[in-house]
Amino acid sequence: MKKLILSVLALLAAGFCMYAGVNDDKPIKQSKIVYLYPEGQGVDKGIVEDGVAITLGPGEDNGRHGPETVKPSGDVYDIGDSARMEFYFPEKPNGLMVINCPGGAYWFVSEVNEGYCTAEWLLSQGIAVCNMFYRLPYGHKTVPLTDVQNAFRYCRYHAAEWGIDKIGVMGFSAGGHLAASASTLYVDDITRPDFSVLIYPVISMEKGVTHQGSKDNLLGKTPSAEDVQWYSLHKRVDSRTPVTFLGLSANDGGVPVRNSIDYFYALRAHGVTAQMHIYPSGGHGWGFNHPPYRRGDGLGVYRDVFKQDLARFFKDQIVK
Repeated sequence: MKKLILSVLALLAAGFCMYAGVNDDKPIKQSKIVYLYPEGQGVDKGIVEDGVAITLGPGEDNGRHGPETVKPSGDVYDIGDSARMEFYFPEKPNGLMVINCPGGAYWFVSEVNEGYCTAEWLLSQGIAVCNMFYRLPYGHKTVPLTDVQNAFRYCRYHAAEWGIDKIGVMGFSAGGHLAASASTLYVDDITRPDFSVLIYPVISMEKGVTHQGSKDNLLGKTPSAEDVQWYSLHKRVDSRTPVTFLGLSANDGGVPVRNSIDYFYALRAHGVTAQMHIYPSGGHGWGFNHPPYRRGDGLGVYRDVFKQDLARFFKDQIVK
């Protein structure tokens, strides 16, 4: 199955340009791919190297043991035993690494718009990238965060070898909820991000504020009051939540802007360094899918401003 997945990934990396209207004929290639659970979800075992257990096992099993489904858009469904990390390393590294969580309403992983295209821009900034193909919940709410925390364990273990000083997390939409979960529900210093970038994130699970599809896919259609409160992440912020960048559009019709605003207020209330950039237009889902990747750009004239804002944030995270 893994050989089949690798073949599909190769086709995606080489062929998403055609789908997206890309002019660049040299899409980025992964430096390496590492499976989070080499023996599958049925075995309580993570990654072992040279006899050392680097990561933990999968915890819950999300029930996906067969091949993934990949749409022409690059959206990936049915990630289970195949959960993995794709690594990209820049030619001129600055000591930062981002564990990147594409969105997809906790139903699929948007690995072109918010994955490959994001990785290419991060590389241009000198930032190493771990792109996540995290397990989707399918009724098992703990599995996405388990995967991201195991990615942190793996990357911290290799950080010195790779010349990495800081490891942060980045996420889009439901992937933003996952990144914010990593930022507030970490279990130790190894799994705690050094910084957090949340782009049009889902934050709340509360009625009238949440993105209903993401909530249903993560917690089910009849979640407990306890789960709704626990996964409303503005309520999980404390003074150790990492420094945070929030980016969104004022006219986001997918995820209410209150999600980001509530999180920002919570960060400031706890003394966490944070910045929030609300662009006048762009809607939802603009990611890094823009020319040359696509013929159009939802973020439009604010694209350069967004990139400048984000580049400054990353520059501030570099160890001097």
